[in-house]
Amino acid sequence: MNSLKTTVLLAALTGLLLAIGNLFGGTQGMTFMLLVSVLMNFFSYWYSDKIVLKMYGAREVTMDQAPDLVRMVDRLTQTAGMPMPRVYIINTDTPNAFATGRDPEHAAVAVTTSIMRALTYEELEGVLAHELAHIQNRDTLISTVVATIAGVITMIANIAQWAAIFGLGRGNDNEDNGIGGILEFVILVVVAPLAATLIQLGISRTREFQADATGAKFCGKPLALASALQKIEYYAKHRVMPEATPSTSHMFIVNPFSGAGSWMTSLFSTHPSTEQRVAKLQELARQMR
Repeated sequence: MNSLKTTVLLAALTGLLLAIGNLFGGTQGMTFMLLVSVLMNFFSYWYSDKIVLKMYGAREVTMDQAPDLVRMVDRLTQTAGMPMPRVYIINTDTPNAFATGRDPEHAAVAVTTSIMRALTYEELEGVLAHELAHIQNRDTLISTVVATIAGVITMIANIAQWAAIFGLGRGNDNEDNGIGGILEFVILVVVAPLAATLIQLGISRTREFQADATGAKFCGKPLALASALQKIEYYAKHRVMPEATPSTSHMFIVNPFSGAGSWMTSLFSTHPSTEQRVAKLQELARQMR
């Protein structure tokens, strides 16, 4: 069911991009937007993991440098029947973790130094199992594609907005100066990026629930993962992660901007609420027993 929902939302996001292209230039505009999307996804497919790891100053570690952490990841990957990913540590005071990479054979998991201090052994195991679930479910690739397409739509909206401010584009066309022109402008600048964002959030939230369930089965301790989520969210609310950016917030196990706290922030959050995730994990624990 989750996979079907993701497929539908991805199709809707791609359709929105093509519709914007059609609005700009008919069939040629649609073809151009499709080409732009393919090129950006190609770049993201090959280089997004390197970019994000460098952005956060992640340092790759080996068994000699972080034996407990690497051994834990190795054991979980054997349980899950998947290749061993590269393991990274990010030096920051805010507990969190994420996974990246285009496929299970070219993946990486990154944890912050503080998460290893804040969580118990079993809680950290639950977090790593969640991230490995993202890799096995290929969520890292899906999130990259979604973020790229949504980014293209937002970029187009910004271009249209500045073009309107400086009187560029098709403003001299009589038809565009009327109601049709105003409606086109509203769709481009307001409706399209808002719809893209909501679709992106829908996909992200769906994949988080699935990774929680899969990860809990990998480690066999859904309640440990639930406890870890509660701890990480507590720190996110009380301690700012200075390295975090909105464009990468969907990658983390808990949104690093959870501390904003307003209802509007919750509406546009990349993650489902921790309360919902904990409730589902508790239900899973009862089923496993």
